[in-house]
Amino acid sequence: MSSPVSSPAWPFGDLPVMRRGGRWLLTASAGSVPADRAFAVELDRFAVAMAAADRAVAALPPRSGGR
Repeated sequence: MSSPVSSPAWPFGDLPVMRRGGRWLLTASAGSVPADRAFAVELDRFAVAMAAADRAVAALPPRSGGR
């Protein structure tokens, strides 16, 4: 599956993962390790779903009425 974004490195929200150089890394204060293939596939799917949700929210019309 292709990368959900084209930047060379990016964190994934508040999760302890990062995508760098086309690979998912599990991150911690002591360093990082590459995610295994099965987990990386799931992270790709989740990233695609999150990007679609972000686009859907951005496409919503502005609310009126102050509430």
